[in-house]
Amino acid sequence: MKAIVYEKYGPPDVLQLKEVAKPIPKEDEVLIRIYATTATLYDCWARSSTAPPGFWLFSRIGSGFRTPKQPILGTELAGEIEAVGADVTRIKVGDQVFGFSANLGAYAEYMCLHEGAVGIKPDNMTYEEAAAVPQGALTALYFLRKGNVQSGGKVLIFGASGGVGGYAVQLAKHQFGAEVTGVCSTSKIEYVKSLGADQVIDYTKEDFTKNGQTYDVIFDTVGKSSVLRSKRSLKKEGFYLFTTFGLPKLFSFLWLSLTSSHKVIMGLVEESSEELTFLKELIEEGKIKSVIDRRYPLEQAAEAHRYVETGQKKGQVVITIDQ
Repeated sequence: MKAIVYEKYGPPDVLQLKEVAKPIPKEDEVLIRIYATTATLYDCWARSSTAPPGFWLFSRIGSGFRTPKQPILGTELAGEIEAVGADVTRIKVGDQVFGFSANLGAYAEYMCLHEGAVGIKPDNMTYEEAAAVPQGALTALYFLRKGNVQSGGKVLIFGASGGVGGYAVQLAKHQFGAEVTGVCSTSKIEYVKSLGADQVIDYTKEDFTKNGQTYDVIFDTVGKSSVLRSKRSLKKEGFYLFTTFGLPKLFSFLWLSLTSSHKVIMGLVEESSEELTFLKELIEEGKIKSVIDRRYPLEQAAEAHRYVETGQKKGQVVITIDQ
């Protein structure tokens, strides 16, 4: 089968189209014929071995010190079930599915996943649209729940135009009923408004920590807000949610937790067929949608990575695989 493989860390050019062995599903796995995947910042970080400050060594130990342990990138996918293991009960051959793989591997024509990592694709989405959902939406949903977002509560989302931030805006507004303020750059203001944000702050012109507003939840999806300055923008007992951070910021989290009533939430999203089913229902009800910025064929995965690394994308960058 065809796959995009990287055998060393580096710039996008390390991504090469190669022929590799087609996988065989284990008893509790399904074999998926992949029709679409995505290029995310996480894929770019893995490819270049770019870890948050202070975590480089831990990252290399996990992903491979000299060369990548997993040479095929890709966390999100949509496709069709071609075969199932003997112990699989929920998914059958021919099902159209979407899924999330924390262990990568989706930049290929086929991959095997535990059945708990996939869900039935929303009826009102194409494969490309469905592939752009899992990682961002699962992450946003996980953190918003941890942040105890309530109807009428005030939520600020930093990085509101990104893969996680875009879903955080939609879920906070349309599912949780919150009053949502998005933070993004000038060129992305209208996009964030289109997702449902009640207010949008252009961080190139305004520092949200100085406008006198306070929020029940601050959700930083890109790890770029100041912990200490943001403290004054959080209500008492408010939640500070972080998906990405370096070691210096971790110490700031500890200090904030020890010296205030604010709650800092960190964590990693897990594969979950139940949550994918929940997202499927929200999508079919029209509460959330995926937004595709650009599409690239599999053989142009390096170009997809280059575009993601410009920081200009609005929504998702999809990699398509011939059907």
